[in-house]
Amino acid sequence: MIDDATKNRILDTAQILEVVSDFVTLRRRGANYIGLCPFHNERTPSFNVNPARGIFKCFGCGKSGDAARFLMEHEQMTFPEALRWLAHKYGIPIEERELTAEERQQQSRRESLGIINEQACKWFERQLWETDGGKAVGLAYFRSRGFRDDIIHKFQLGYCPEGQDTMVKDALSKGYQKELLVEAGVAYAYEDGRLRDRFHGRVIFPIHSLSGKVIAFSGRIMKSDAKVAKYVNSPESPVYTKSNELYGIWLAKSTIVKQDKCFLVEGNTDVVSMHQTGIENVVASCGTSLTTGQIRKIHRFTSNITVLYDGDSAGIHASLRGIDMLLEEGMNVKVVLLPNGEDPDSFARAHSADEFRQYIDAQEVDFIRFKTNLLLAEVGDDPFKRAGLIKDIVTSISKIPEQIVRSTYITACSQMLRTDERIIISEVDKLRKEAKEKAKKDAANAEARATATPEQTDDTQQPEEEMVSQESPSGRAIQPVQATPAYPTMDPSLAVKSLTSTADPLQQKELLLMQQLVRHGEETICYDADEDGNEIPVSVAEFILGDMAYDGLQFSDTLLLQMAEELLQHRADPGFSASRYFLRHNDSRISSLATELIGERYELSRIFQGSTSIQEVVPHLLNDYKMAIVERELKETLARLKDPAIAGSPEQSRQVMEEYNELLEARKNLAKQLGERVTGV
Repeated sequence: MIDDATKNRILDTAQILEVVSDFVTLRRRGANYIGLCPFHNERTPSFNVNPARGIFKCFGCGKSGDAARFLMEHEQMTFPEALRWLAHKYGIPIEERELTAEERQQQSRRESLGIINEQACKWFERQLWETDGGKAVGLAYFRSRGFRDDIIHKFQLGYCPEGQDTMVKDALSKGYQKELLVEAGVAYAYEDGRLRDRFHGRVIFPIHSLSGKVIAFSGRIMKSDAKVAKYVNSPESPVYTKSNELYGIWLAKSTIVKQDKCFLVEGNTDVVSMHQTGIENVVASCGTSLTTGQIRKIHRFTSNITVLYDGDSAGIHASLRGIDMLLEEGMNVKVVLLPNGEDPDSFARAHSADEFRQYIDAQEVDFIRFKTNLLLAEVGDDPFKRAGLIKDIVTSISKIPEQIVRSTYITACSQMLRTDERIIISEVDKLRKEAKEKAKKDAANAEARATATPEQTDDTQQPEEEMVSQESPSGRAIQPVQATPAYPTMDPSLAVKSLTSTADPLQQKELLLMQQLVRHGEETICYDADEDGNEIPVSVAEFILGDMAYDGLQFSDTLLLQMAEELLQHRADPGFSASRYFLRHNDSRISSLATELIGERYELSRIFQGSTSIQEVVPHLLNDYKMAIVERELKETLARLKDPAIAGSPEQSRQVMEEYNELLEARKNLAKQLGERVTGV
């Protein structure tokens, strides 16, 4: 058995484009890639790969899914076999065994830490927007930086008050455990056991995972105090490894794929300001020097990266090693040096997106030429320094894995450095040979250590009790519905056709509701209040399924019904993502349907011509769904009135007529909500 953590690691690491390209020749078309479908004979390409969403879809035969599903379909593998194939491709070790009691506790601990981070983020946001101190200090600071309110909300920026234990007291009053607050990194612990807010007196920049879950924080001090660090970041934890994370990646990934380029900057405010300007394919390292893990995360979406340097940056030399790592990972690296005294934050605030892009287009150069010119300006005519420069440049070129690219740069550098090209080739070959030998030696040593070391066990202290209950966050008594289907289970490949077909309006409405559940099930749509008046978030899943349950409604299709039940079961799981869960579902019918619902964008705009915010779309779709039910029942009731057996009975006719009038009133109310005119049945 492959445990969930390993399965998720495999599927998170797997790059759909790389996997499919092992079997299918693809060419780029916009943000996606197309090719001839490997599952049916065709002459015109209808097979589509979407790297940002991590899915494939054939618009000819209807097959779709993620990397694992592709292998299952193409190579006739089982799901575990596909996972093993992917694990081997990406060098991920698998230990197939049942989780021990300690491992289950560790998994529970990770889930608890995820809950703490999510709740802490919401608490910081409330402090920013709803308290006098937050408005006067935190919000005033963000606005002074030129951040619009919508951008502040978009990045979930927050504020932690000056009081040293304000957040801690609130968290403890709600039952959170002290040791988990410390491990999550939102609090320090004194020797006497008292806790202190880690981020007190700071504005907060939440750090999100690739899927958009809050995993850590970065806090900026509001006072000028040389004794206190300007920025404080969360420590590493079971849910946060800073060397693998990038600030802004969850918002940037789609644009990175679409534009096939990523901008790398130094600070969080650089990312926020560039987003506000309109440049969204930008990320920053989370308070660390660039790492291999961060580079590979970017490489999942593009091979092209442009590094933006401050005009007066003193850290260019320090960051050159990181750019060598980019070259080593096969990235196409370019560099832009901003005007003197400017950084991406200030430059973005002073220019439009078009002006910023025009400057980049005019100023960006490939890294090798940038580094050569930079070092040439420093060495002058000193022959020893010049020899060192050549060795430095050759080292960078040797990192490049593609032979043709290396050859191009060797020729260019021999001309720039006025050095015999054969000498550079010889040095590059020498360095690459040394690197290969070192890699083999390191691998052999690692294998020897792995063989000699007994199986490791995790002795991390485990939580004594569950941190929070698994009750619905909104306090609603939402119960799973039971299947009493009026329709057979649909063919997932027909899902999109059903969405735009008028043959079965009610099933069309159900599919649109499920589309919202799959895409946005875990997202907050509104806030409820508990008995004490505390504000509690209500997710899209709770809103839709709770509303349906209140009216005694349920999905009529067995597949949709199963998905709704599973969504209810897992909605409170820390880090839960409905789209991720259903895309990776073991039932191929569910994963295929999820791919259809996630991958298609046009159907909603055709049916709902209005705002695309879930706060408006979801209630509209619910009312539209109820209207379809009422219309169906009106027709059925009218047919009953015409039934001779009922028409001949005054009592039965009266009862049916009352039902008919109630339905008319319900239709009138729904039409008012939908803004529609009522017509006859």
